[in-house]
Formats: sequence, C-alpha cells, structure tokens
Amino acid sequence: QPESEVFEITDFTTASEWERFISKIEEVLNDWKLIGVSSGKPLEKGIFTTGTWEEKSDEISFADFKFSVTHHYLVQELSDKDGKEELGEDALPLPMQDLLCMNNDFPPRAHCLVRWYGLREFVVIAPAANNDAVVSESKCNLLLSSISIALGNTGCQVPLFVQIHQKWRRMYVGECQGPGVRTDFEMVHLRKVPSQYTHLSGLLDIFKTKIGCPLTPLPPVSMAIRLTYVLQDWQQYFWPQQPPDIDALVGGEVGGLEFGKLPFGACEDPISELHLATTWPHLAEGIIVDNDVYSDLDPLQAPQWSVRVRKADNPQCLLGDFLTEFFKLCRRKESTDEILGRPAFEEEGKEVADISHALSKLTEPAPVPIPKLSVTNMVHSAKKKIRKHRGVDESPLNNDVLNTILLFLFPDAADKLADGFENRASTSAGNNPPPENEDYNLFSQFKSAPSDSLTYKLALCLCMINFYHGGVKGVAHLWQEFVLEMRYRWENNYLIPGLANGSPDLRCCLLHQKLQMLNCCIERKKARDEGKRGSVSDRSPGGASGDGAKGGDHSGDNPDKEKEFGKSWESWSDSEEEYFECLSDTEDLKGNGQENGKKGAKEGSKESVNLKPEGRLHPHGKLMLLHPGEPLYVPITQEPAPMTEDLLEEQSEVLAKLGTSAEGAHLRARMQSACLLSDMESFKAANPGCCLEDFVRWYSPRDYIEEEVVDEKGNKVIKGELSARMKIPSNMWVEAWETAKPIPARRQKRLFDDTREAEKVLHYLAVQKPADLARHLLPCIIHAAVLKVKDEEALEDISSVKKIIKQIISHSSKVLRFPSPEDKKLEEIIAQIMSVEAIIARARSLKAKFGVEKCENEEEKEDLQRFVNSLLEQPEVSVVGAGRGPAGSIIHKLFVNAQRVPAVPPLEEELRRSGSQEERRQGVQSEFPPPTGREVILRASVPRPAPYSKALPQRMYSVLTREDFRLAGAFSADTTFF
Repeated sequence: QPESEVFEITDFTTASEWERFISKIEEVLNDWKLIGVSSGKPLEKGIFTTGTWEEKSDEISFADFKFSVTHHYLVQELSDKDGKEELGEDALPLPMQDLLCMNNDFPPRAHCLVRWYGLREFVVIAPAANNDAVVSESKCNLLLSSISIALGNTGCQVPLFVQIHQKWRRMYVGECQGPGVRTDFEMVHLRKVPSQYTHLSGLLDIFKTKIGCPLTPLPPVSMAIRLTYVLQDWQQYFWPQQPPDIDALVGGEVGGLEFGKLPFGACEDPISELHLATTWPHLAEGIIVDNDVYSDLDPLQAPQWSVRVRKADNPQCLLGDFLTEFFKLCRRKESTDEILGRPAFEEEGKEVADISHALSKLTEPAPVPIPKLSVTNMVHSAKKKIRKHRGVDESPLNNDVLNTILLFLFPDAADKLADGFENRASTSAGNNPPPENEDYNLFSQFKSAPSDSLTYKLALCLCMINFYHGGVKGVAHLWQEFVLEMRYRWENNYLIPGLANGSPDLRCCLLHQKLQMLNCCIERKKARDEGKRGSVSDRSPGGASGDGAKGGDHSGDNPDKEKEFGKSWESWSDSEEEYFECLSDTEDLKGNGQENGKKGAKEGSKESVNLKPEGRLHPHGKLMLLHPGEPLYVPITQEPAPMTEDLLEEQSEVLAKLGTSAEGAHLRARMQSACLLSDMESFKAANPGCCLEDFVRWYSPRDYIEEEVVDEKGNKVIKGELSARMKIPSNMWVEAWETAKPIPARRQKRLFDDTREAEKVLHYLAVQKPADLARHLLPCIIHAAVLKVKDEEALEDISSVKKIIKQIISHSSKVLRFPSPEDKKLEEIIAQIMSVEAIIARARSLKAKFGVEKCENEEEKEDLQRFVNSLLEQPEVSVVGAGRGPAGSIIHKLFVNAQRVPAVPPLEEELRRSGSQEERRQGVQSEFPPPTGREVILRASVPRPAPYSKALPQRMYSVLTREDFRLAGAFSADTTFF
C-alpha cells in the first residue's frame, strides 16, 4: 500500500468558508484600528457640510463572491483620550450619541447613510461588482450574523452595514454594538406609499409601535421636518441674453457682436430649477397637527428656509461654441485649394515665372504710386481670379462682409490718397510703445500675439467667419484674400499695419513672426527703392565720407543716411552677385585688400593709409587709432539678418550636423562669423590704417586689457594688449581680420536678402491649410477668450471664478509654450473656459431673477448680491429671515407667479371635485405647489426591551417623494440581561 493513503483523514477542525469570511472582516477592522472604545467631541453645527469626509477601501471574499469593505469617516481633531475613559463603562458608544444629535439634520451634501442616521463614521460591506446583488433573505441574514459575530469578537464600536438588493435601491441593514447595548439599523423602501404614512401622525404611529415601549406615559418624541418645493417654470422671465444679430454686422451698424470681440453668455437659461427647503428643526410632539384632514405645516411659517439651484447640464454658451468650432478646424485635412474648388493661385502660372521677374523688378525705377487706393482696388487681382473660376455669387464670403473685415484688419487702406496711405502705413506699423500691463503681456505666456496686433485681429475674424459666415470655406476664402493682400503690400512697398517694428518677436506665435519678417523685408526694400530714386552722386563712393555731418536728416532719401540711423538693414546690391558702378574703384580696392591679406598687419596698415576713408557714421569721441593716432570712426554697418524661430532652428540643425571634425568646425565658424566679417570690412573702410586691436577696442572692449606699467624713464604709462582668447593661434577673429577687405557696408554682399526672405514668407503663407492656420492662431483665440472672461468676471466679481481664471492662465502657459500641444490638453483648457462662462451666465441669470439691479435699498442690494454669489458656490444657502427676509419675499413671489400661470378658472372646480389629499390639506396655501419631498426625523430616548432597561436612543427617518417612500430606523436595545 502506498503511504499517501494514510493522510486521507477528514479534519473537522478546519475553518469553514463562513468562519474565514468572519475572520477576514475582523482582520480589516484590526488593520484600520477600529477596535475598542470610540471617542470624540459632540458634533458641531454644520460640520457634516464644512468638514472633510474620507474613505478607505479593501476587498474580501466569501468563497468566490467578492465584497468591498469601505470605511467612511469625518476627519476630526484628536481629543484627549484620558478624559473619555473617566466616563466609565456606562458611556454609550459615540454612534449612538450621534443618533440623537440635532446639529446636522438634512446635510446638503453627504453619503445617504449620513443623511438618514446622522453618523460620523461607519463601515459598509457591499458586493464588489456593480451588477452583483444580495437578494435572498437567507444570504442577508448570513451576512448580518457575520458582522454581528465580528463586532462581538473585536469589540468594535463603529456601525457596520451590509448593502442588500440592487445598488440603485440603496438598501442597507446594519448593526452597532457597545458594552451591554446594541443598535439595529433597518430599512423599508416602497414604490407606492400607504396613505396613512403621508403625514406626521401616521409616521408617529409606526415609530411608537416599532419601539413598543413598555412605559405608559411615553417619553416625548422630538421631531425635525423638512418640506422641499421645486420651482421649474421661471415663466415671467425670458432669458436675458439675446443672440447676436449677424446681419447687423455688415451694414456698419454693429449688433451684439463686433469684429475683434468675442461673444459671451449662454443662449438658454443656465439655471433649470430652484429648490426651496422649509425646515422645522425642533418640534415637540403635539405642537403641530399634520394629519390626513388638516396640516399646520405652512412653508411661510417655517422658521428656516434654505435654497439650492439646479444647474442646466452644459448650457449652450456663445464663447464656448466659438472656441469648440474653431478647435474643430484643427482636425480638417483639406488644403485651401480643395476647399475653394480650384488652385488658389492658378493664374500664377504667370506669377511663378514672375519670381525671377520680381528680382529684376527691383533694378528698375520704382512704379509711380497709384493715385486712388481703396479696399476694392487693393484686392482687385484677387477678385479677377475668383471671378474667372466661379460666379460672383458662389463666393463663400459676400463682398460686404469681406470688405468690412479687410477694412478692420487694414485700417490704413481706407485712405484714398496714396501719399496719405504711405504716411498712415508707417505710423500704424505699431511704433507706439505697448501698454505695460499684466493682461497685455499675456501673449508672451501663451505664445500668441499682442492684443492690438494684426495677427490677433485676424484670429478673431477667422473665428467669427468660421462660426457665422461659411465655416471652413469662409476661412479659406478670407485667408486667400489675406495672402493676396500681403503680396500686394510687398510688391508696392506698403508696410503692414498692426505689427511692432524691428526683428520678429520670438515670444509670439510663428505666424506673427512671419508677418513681422515680411514687414522687415518691405521696410528694407522700401528704403532701397527710395535710395535708387535718390541722386547718383549720393551713390558715389566719395559721398560717404562726409555723411557724418548730415546726421539730423531723417528723410531717408539716400541710403547712407538711412544707414546712419540704423533705421533699416541696408543692402545696396540686388542679387547674390555684387556689382559696383565704378569698375576701376573696385579693382583698386581688390588689389589693396588682397595685398593686405598677404603682408603682415603692420605693412598692410602702412599701405592702406593711402585708401580714402568710407562709410563713416561719426567719430567715436574717446578712442584714437593706436598706430596713426587719428580719431577712431564708428563705421556704418549692416545690421544682422532678422530671424523667425523656424529659421533659427534650421540654422542650429545645420550647425549641429557639421559635426566636430576640423573642417566642420571651420565651416561652422565661417557661418557664424558672417556678421563679424561684414563689421570688420566696414571698420577697415572707415578707419584706413587700423589694426585688429583698434577693432577689438570698439567691438568687444572686454577683450582688450589695459594696465599701468612703468617705462624706462620711470613714467607711468598705460599699456594695452589683447585678451588671452584673442591670442589663441588661428583664432577666428584673427582669421576673419586677415581675410576682411576695406569695403563699406553699402558695397558689401547683403547679410539679409530681403527679396528671397519675403518670397519665402509669402510662399509659407500661401501653402497654409485652414487646419494649420487654426493651430497657429489657437493661442491667440485662447488669449482673447481669457481676456473676455476676465472682463466679464470683473462686472460680476465672483471670487471662485477669479481663482479658476488664474488656474486657466497657468495651465495654458504651460501647454501653449510648446510647438504642437496635444489635442487633449487643448480641450481641457477650452472646457475650463466654458465652465467659467457658464458660472458667470448663472450669476447673471440669478441676478435677473432676484432683481438685484432693481433693488433700491443699498443694504438689501448687498445682501441679495451676497446671497446670489453664495448660491453659485455653496450646495445649499440658508435664507436670512426665512420667508420674511428680502430674499425670502422674492422667492415667495416667484412661487406665487409660477402658480398663477396655470390657474385658469375651470381648474378650481376640478380641484373641488378631484383634488388630491395633499391639495385639500393645503388648500389655504395654493401659493405654493404641493411639496416635492417630505422628510421627517423622529427621535426619542426610551428603555428597551424592558421597563427597567437603560434609556437608549431610538431614531426613525422618513422621506417621501413622488417616486418612492423610505423609512430608515435605528432602534437600540439593552443586551445586559437579554
């Protein structure tokens, strides 16, 4: 026989599944330290609403059926345990004391068991899966027995509940044990209410029967009653927000919406219901009569009123709709051509060939200005092309709308005269310093564009067109007109209005930088064309030397003067190849330069003294040249090329790709020193006979170290020398200095080729799809929405909204800082803005309903304003003075008016014939509808089960609504002798 058979013994001492389940419950209670006497202070008034509730969960199983165990508790300050122990064994467990506490009846927000039993902590055991339910009675009893044993074994004084039946019914049975006492928690839940329980006297009967008190004069029962009335039709109030009048936009007369302003407000009433709760907090039995024939419970006489409002779910709001629709554009795939149903620049067969023509154009004399200029004239070429490919009527945007928008974007185009136009253009280019305030500088946090810039206005116009005038087609149409306008301005030297002067601002969005770049190009081209119109004599090399004297003249007729003021980055050659009018002069220069390069610096300097100085701006004033000892002249230099962030990235990528080899490093140095070389050449031309030391003293003074030394004769002299980094052999500066020839700025190769850069920008603009545009401009729209919300909030002054706006700003600045933010994060920002808009709309709705503005008395007005604000922020607000205070009387009127509307004469007869009990009992108070909810709490301290038992807390809560009826009872009994 194999030995294994010996062990086939049935061990009857092993634990059953049920015992294991009980021990698991005990383990959890031990882990959470819920064993032993519970101590705490009596509950303060309102602590259930103001305090913080927390919960911990764990999972246990009975055989293979999983239960979740959750401990709900109110966080409290720790009190001295020693004080509690003096109370001795007779003290009731804390939960039993809480049953009788009246400070927290009907909390506005709490777990249902807190509302029904007034407990500060309890443990719930419920089936873990949502669809599981304990339905059979035997299983319910088994669970009840389990918790009873677990409580007995551990000495835990926290109530334990088991959830039975389907989850939606919220049915719980439970138990709480203390030394010699036990409370049973029971529940009744019915769909149809027996008529005898719809009033107070019926409920009192149940309560007394259930207690079954053996004493003849029954101890008094205390009662708390709350009736809730719901107001649904605010019929006497139309919703104050008018939808914007779209047609009015075009006829100059602007309705609810203007270009450049975002709309705001809800299109429907954001508050759907008002709930009024009338409460009688402490009533002794017999004070009030409430039976099936008559009721004393008149809401107007209730000592406490509190109100809560029910918000409409996601009310439709204008700003939110604008933002979401614009955001949807980001997901469109079509290009402008596909949307408009034709290649946008088809006639450009000619225009593509035109780019070479554009380059040669610059060498010809500039065209005579067009005498009459108007918006229609400015976009004439666009109109011709559009008409060619489709009927005028088919345009997504009609001409009036288009012209209104173009006038809004380009106010300088309204001037009919060309010269007037030029002056306006230069002034409107944004020379005035920006206002220094926090709202204005939001653009640098959001990477959008300043709120007075063209890009910002364009974003708002596209947003509006997308919503009201033809959606994505309208956007494509306006964008195409915009690009044509940009080309027109480039070709005719008109500056773009609404952009700050100077290099592209890298704090702004890329599209804004591109437009600024185009403006730089136009500015240079304009200066160059004006220079060409200037006299030839001004262009001769000799003319430059004396220009320092002409400093006061800003006319810009001659390029050298332009250069003196650094007004524009001048370049006088028109293509990559250099050309000069004076051949002999050039050769002369070349010869000198090359020789200089070959010979040592000293010899070169001697020879170069013969050169005429050129391209001087003004004498430096303090510095002299070291060797000839002549004054050092500051040269006219080329300014470095402006860059947009994408160009900077490209450049850094190219530099990074050159690698670390010697050749790569040399190439990198050459690329980076283009500007340095140009400045050296200008310096050499302005200061014949100069040396590297002279250049360094002017260009980088820190690299020239001066110190006092004593010479042979004992005199102190200042001796200077180049810094260590300048003395490194084959240093970039030395190399550049040796290769530099004395050439003034105006004859150097251009550092910035404006023609090529402008064409690049125009091409970049032309190929943008509506989706790309929406992505570029979304930061501007979010920026505008935040400013709009801030303005609207300032009118209402709601503290919670201020906090949310700060959060939105910090959240947005984190998200928008990166080139392509995730859609999900953008959606979050838009949702936050929409929630703020809804809160402000609710505040306005409540203000209108409570007539805050119409209130004459200042104090009352302030009280009402405070009341409205707290309605928005708190779950429930008590009405000062109940039905007799200022807010109470308004609420009363609202109910009266709502009742009057349906009260047509025949109705009264119907009431007499078939009125329900409720209406018969409340016939007097037809000002209020029948209550939607009736809640009653009955409490007593009664000895059970025998007359000589301890007096213990008994409590019953009843709630009656249209759909259901619930009784939740907690009945305590003395277990010492039972």
